Amino acid sequence: MAASLIRLHFHDCFVQGCDASILLDDSPTIQSEKNAPNNNNSVRGFEVIDNVKSQVENICPGVVSCADILAVAARDASVAVGGPTWTLKLGRRDSTTSGLSQAATNLPTFRDGLDRLTSLFSSKGLSTRDMVALSGSHTIGQARCVTFRDRIYGNGTNIDAGFASTRRRRCPADNGNGDDNLAPLDLVTPNSFDNNYFKNLIQRKGLLQSDQVLFNGGSTDSIVTEYSKSPSTFSSDFSSAMVKMGDIEPLIGSAGVIRKFCNVIN
Repeated sequence: MAASLIRLHFHDCFVQGCDASILLDDSPTIQSEKNAPNNNNSVRGFEVIDNVKSQVENICPGVVSCADILAVAARDASVAVGGPTWTLKLGRRDSTTSGLSQAATNLPTFRDGLDRLTSLFSSKGLSTRDMVALSGSHTIGQARCVTFRDRIYGNGTNIDAGFASTRRRRCPADNGNGDDNLAPLDLVTPNSFDNNYFKNLIQRKGLLQSDQVLFNGGSTDSIVTEYSKSPSTFSSDFSSAMVKMGDIEPLIGSAGVIRKFCNVIN
C-alpha cells in the first residue's frame, strides 16, 4: 500500500490543503472528493487510515487528526519500501468541508504537459524541482491501462518501442477493454523506492505521458539527469518537497476539528 498512502496524502494536500478532506464520504452536506475524476476507482488506502485512527483514538482520544495521520502514514510508507524519511510537522486539524469541485481542477492528470504541471505545483508553493522530485514517487506503485493506453498506442517519438510493445500485452487498444489492468510505474524495481524512475525516463520508458514530459527536451531534463545519477540528491530533495507539500494550507489552532472517525464529520 506504500504508493497508495503517499498518493492519498498528496491528493489530500492539493485540494483545500492538508486537511483530510479526501477522507470524507458522501453525506447530505458533503460531496465527497472520492468521486472526483482523478480519485474515483483510483485513490485507495482509506481502510489503512481508518485502522490507524481507531487504534490512536483508543490510546489518545480526540487529539490526533486524520490529516496528521495521512502525513505520518505517507512518510512511514516511504521508509517501509526503502525510501527516505523526513521530520514532520504535526498539529494539522481536520476540515468540516469537502472540495469536490477543486479536486477536478487542482489535481494533476496523466495527460498533463510540463507547463501545466509546473504551474499547478507552483500554485501550491512548490518549485519545478519539487515537482520533479515528487514525481519520483512513481518509483513505486501501479497505473491502470486507461491512463497509459494513448501513450503506448500513439506511436510517439518519446517512447521506447520495445517498452510500448511489452505494455500492450496487458493493455488492449480498445477503450473499455482491460481498462483496469495494472502495470508498474517503474518497470525495473516496482516495489523499491529508488531512482530508477528517472533512469527509465532517460530511456523513454516513462509509463504515463505526465511522467515522460519531465524528460522530453524541456527545462526539467537536467533535473531528471541529476536524479538519475545521484540517488542521495533525489532522496534529500524528495524529503524536502514532502515537508513542503505537507505544509500546504493546514488548519491549525482553533480552525477545523479533530474527527473521531475520518470518513464523517462528528
